[in-house]
This record gives sequence, structure tokens and C-alpha cells, in this order.
Amino acid sequence: MNFIELVKKRQSVRKYSDKAVEKEKIERCLEAARLAPSASNSQPWKFIVVDEPELKNKVAKETFDKIAIFNKFTLEAPVIVVITLEKVKLITQLGQRIKKREWKLIDIGIATEHFCLQAEEEELGTCMLGWYNEKPIKKLLNIPDKKSIALIISVGYAPENYKHREKTRKSKDIICSYNSY
Repeated sequence: MNFIELVKKRQSVRKYSDKAVEKEKIERCLEAARLAPSASNSQPWKFIVVDEPELKNKVAKETFDKIAIFNKFTLEAPVIVVITLEKVKLITQLGQRIKKREWKLIDIGIATEHFCLQAEEEELGTCMLGWYNEKPIKKLLNIPDKKSIALIISVGYAPENYKHREKTRKSKDIICSYNSY
């Protein structure tokens, strides 16, 4: 499919079938993420693929709790990918301080979207998660104390009857102007 069709088709999937995800599809998603641009080519990410069912369920259980149950669908996903923030190059660190910008977070967003778009191309569903209990997940995955988790992605096949939702977005004239605010 062409790129705009891919972008229109990609959505956050919050229900998964029990079909296993082929490793070669995950590998292509990782390659797409690896090729993402980043400030000074720092590539400030590490993708930890969690596909061992027992460990995956332990990680999934740390994406929700008794009050915030909205991520409970992660238990259905056969794969969870945890993305850590890694050190950026010195030039990027200096630039971030001088310009008061968190380029590494922008870079993570770009790489993650590359992963998710490739997943869509592979007919896999994904959902990016920003709500999780970081400390227990770090312990489960042996992530060093000094590292932090930037995002988590659930990955799997949506059920056959999963409804494709029409995207609701602001109109172009609201989000765009030329030559002036």
C-alpha cells in the first residue's frame, strides 16, 4: 500500500487474537525503528522484545492496576516491546541544554512510529503505552537503574472482527498555516 494509506490504516489496537507473532515480522519492525533518524545520529533507544509468555504477562500486569485498568488488554498481546532511553552523543547533550529541548524524546517517538508503521505493513496491531509501573518492569527485564523506560508497545494480531475506526483529527486549516501563525 502507499504511505498515506498505511498512515490512515494504522491505529491503536486494544484487543488481540491468540495468534503468535512471527519473529521475522518483529525483526522487520526493529529494522524500521533502527533506521529512524535521530539528533546527531545518537539513536538513543534500546528495544527489548518480550515474547516469552510468562515474562510478557508479568510485564503486562505492570501496565495497569486496580484503578487504572485501561491497559488490561496488554495481557492478550503476544509481544510487548519496552523501549529504553539511552545516552545521546555529547553534541546532542549540549544542544539539548542550550536549546532547552528534549530531542531524545522526539527521537524515541520517531523510532517508535517507524516500528508501528512497519507493524501495520506486516498486518500486526500495535498500541503505544505511556502508562506503566516503571520500577517493577525494570527489575523484571534487568534494566539498569540509571536507564529509564520511554515507551512500551503491545504487538499482536487484532481479532478478525476488530473494527477499523475512522480517524478523528483536527482539520488541516486548524493545524497548519503558511508563512505566519
